[in-house]
Amino acid sequence: MKTTAGFRNYGLAENDKARTYNDEDWYRCPIPRKRLKQLMRRNDKVALRDFGLWFFLLLAAGAAVLLSWGSWLVVPALVAYGVLYASAAESRFHECIHGTPFRSRKLNELFFVMLAFMSLKNPHIWRWSHTRHHTDTIIVGRDPEIAYPRPPDLSGLVLNLLHLRAGTSELKRMFRFSLGRLSPDEMKYVPENEREKVYRHSRIQLAFLVSIASISALAGSVLPLLLIGLPTFYGSWVHHILATMQHAGLAEDLPDHRLSTRTVYVNPVVAFIYANMNYHIEHHMFPMVPFYALPELHEEMKPYCPPANRGVFAAYAEIIPALRKQLADPRYHIRRKLPEPALAG
Repeated sequence: MKTTAGFRNYGLAENDKARTYNDEDWYRCPIPRKRLKQLMRRNDKVALRDFGLWFFLLLAAGAAVLLSWGSWLVVPALVAYGVLYASAAESRFHECIHGTPFRSRKLNELFFVMLAFMSLKNPHIWRWSHTRHHTDTIIVGRDPEIAYPRPPDLSGLVLNLLHLRAGTSELKRMFRFSLGRLSPDEMKYVPENEREKVYRHSRIQLAFLVSIASISALAGSVLPLLLIGLPTFYGSWVHHILATMQHAGLAEDLPDHRLSTRTVYVNPVVAFIYANMNYHIEHHMFPMVPFYALPELHEEMKPYCPPANRGVFAAYAEIIPALRKQLADPRYHIRRKLPEPALAG
């Protein structure tokens, strides 16, 4: 159970009276049906081009680590490798949760399992957790993925620059799942007939991690762990910086993604690493639109949405003061002003 001091219970297990909304309660921008169907179309060629480029860059960075091992040049090589291994992989893992990158279900599932391991996440628990997150986005007592409950824990933001808070939590869950145990909150959203998959997958992941650690110990070198396992910790900082922008400081308990979710303009390199999740209002309102079509969806939705933050620094310029205010007043949140067409619609 997650309870913030003196404010609200963010857990699921004891929140049977949490506010709920039906699907028709949620606001959606009036995108023409034909246009929306075009945007939802999945394209294996486009997805393979993106995933192929990512994997090529990952291999190139890995080769640079091996070639520069023993010199100071290994440091920038490890930085590049870590970001590609952890931050870029986590973004694509998220897309595979939705099953939207590829038309081929087998390709989605193949990358889903591989990227889950690279992110040290259990794919089955996250599939169900994320389904609930999209069904009840930032609805307290319903959404299991509220990253910044009020008052916020700012130490978590700093610790996650090295994935220490999130990463250690996932490792603990991996051990717990391998023992066949779900928490009361997890039992709220994982169907009983799916739980054995959760346990079995964590056992496989754990065995693989132990194998890599054993190889590293036998070789007398940390290099194997620096290439598999540890990059999730030293390379996740980009993803955490970007993911914090999604909902931090915004409203809770409202069936309107424009008020609880943030879209941010970023440069093409950051957008590639983040798989266009900077278009986050768009993603939440229409989650079956593939990541490569989100820029087009953004143009369709723009008249009905608050202005996007212009860059990461601009986003944090409003997030940090908001989180600081929430330390003193947990009821505070940023109030988004909607454009006139949105109010008229």
